[in-house]
Amino acid sequence: MDTFAALADPTRRRIVELLGRGERSAGEIVDEFDVSAPAISQHLKALRDAGLVQVRADAQRRIYAVDPAGLAEIDAWLESVRRFWSRSLDALERELRKPPRRKKR
Repeated sequence: MDTFAALADPTRRRIVELLGRGERSAGEIVDEFDVSAPAISQHLKALRDAGLVQVRADAQRRIYAVDPAGLAEIDAWLESVRRFWSRSLDALERELRKPPRRKKR
């Protein structure tokens, strides 16, 4: 699953936000939502497949954390968009600062 497609779902975005504050077990994540554990498990799988979260085993528990590599991919995309708009807005500003042209009669 594509990174942005994974984040299109509000539940998945909220999971990433929770994990942005620190690691959590699958059970702790489930406790934050009013949906079933299997539904959260599917969301976590989609986030893992998209490279946004990683999981490690701790005895019988699964501990989830944000995957920095997945966030780096988003940062790179955002930077390319920022560069485009920055250049475009700079060009617009230059045009707007030019003195008005006089109409020929």
